[in-house]
Amino acid sequence: MRMTLTEKLLARASGRASVRPGEIVMVEPDVVLSHDNSAAIWEIFQQLPQAAVKRPDRLAITLDHAVPPPTAKHARNHAQIRQFVQAQGISNFFEVGRGICHQVVCEEGIVGPGLTLLGADSHSPHCGWLGAFGAGIGRSEVAALWATGELWLRVPETMRITLGGKLERGVATKDLSIHLIGQLSSDGATYMAVEFTGDGVGSLSPDARTVLTNMMAEMGAKNACMAPDAITWRWLESTLSRTRPQDADERLALFRESALYGDADAACALERQVELGAIEPMVSCPHAVDNVQPLSSVEHTRVDVGFIGTCTNGRLEDLASAAEILRGKRLRRRLLVIPASSMVLRDATEAGYVTTLLEAGATIGTPGCGPCMGNHMGVLAPGEVCVSSANRNFRGRMGERDAEIYLANPAVVAASCVAGYLAHPAEVQGGDSP
Repeated sequence: MRMTLTEKLLARASGRASVRPGEIVMVEPDVVLSHDNSAAIWEIFQQLPQAAVKRPDRLAITLDHAVPPPTAKHARNHAQIRQFVQAQGISNFFEVGRGICHQVVCEEGIVGPGLTLLGADSHSPHCGWLGAFGAGIGRSEVAALWATGELWLRVPETMRITLGGKLERGVATKDLSIHLIGQLSSDGATYMAVEFTGDGVGSLSPDARTVLTNMMAEMGAKNACMAPDAITWRWLESTLSRTRPQDADERLALFRESALYGDADAACALERQVELGAIEPMVSCPHAVDNVQPLSSVEHTRVDVGFIGTCTNGRLEDLASAAEILRGKRLRRRLLVIPASSMVLRDATEAGYVTTLLEAGATIGTPGCGPCMGNHMGVLAPGEVCVSSANRNFRGRMGERDAEIYLANPAVVAASCVAGYLAHPAEVQGGDSP
């Protein structure tokens, strides 16, 4: 039977030879992910008959959504999670400052090719860039996983997106993601598997790939993925040698043994072809991610503040593109930059990007989610206009409900904070917008 990558991943996770779209399968995930919401999940878990987590070795918990804790309530929440982690013997626990859960579990080699992750966060499809299955589920479902180690899932239909060519300079996979969501709408892939394939994938860096799988959550996807290739393996080898030198070779061998590849002729519910060279800088306008316009159509819209970060665009490549724009310039508008992890922050510091950002007048925050969900570290005031590299822009997402959020790639965010309005990077670098 010919199967897509997602179908093969779920077949393995459910202990079956094959699965078909629409079937209900019982899955035993390799990783069960949660973050600051672990305290709320623990309260649900305590209502279940099980006294202990069945597979503590499969749990991964990261403090990332409100870090450092902005209120006494958040601090109590974190303290409760630390007590739970110690009592249950959970080794994959990452403290305040390590970074955003999706970035951290990839860097730490907790998830990788062929594995399955279910997480109490809607952007859990993120890890699919490694050739893994990742899906977001509710807190009650995570509590059930803590108790039993298994959960039922419906096998999703697949949307195959074939990428050709190469992105033009100044265009990022954030623009491609926004373009796709604008074309298909925010519910265009509801409970579907979105699989990226084609020669164009090979032109994308690891940082660029993560944006695609992460942002498909904003199109309603159950999961998003792409098969591992030479670029994937080089990233894993380099990263694991830093984060887990004691067993990097062993972990890499496991991933190579576990890696799965979809059948090229497997049936899909939908197929789309995208020529990367035809993509231009795009913007999601208030107050919906699928309210999409080319940047050229909304240039010179007033901007009060910019934000570069989140699980979508807080990686080294993103900070590098912002630093390139800001080198030798001064900001006219506030710019908050929050790296996705401590590893990104360290690498950006060593590369000189942090110095460049600071000299331009930017503010650097603790690795984590920051103001993305309106918790703290840069929430918006009434009437303010923000250009953000995050993934959502609905009312109240980053503070006051009458603030406005535009979503764009990090270079556009940086350029706009120099210009004081939505601007193409070429404008502030002395060139002309295409």
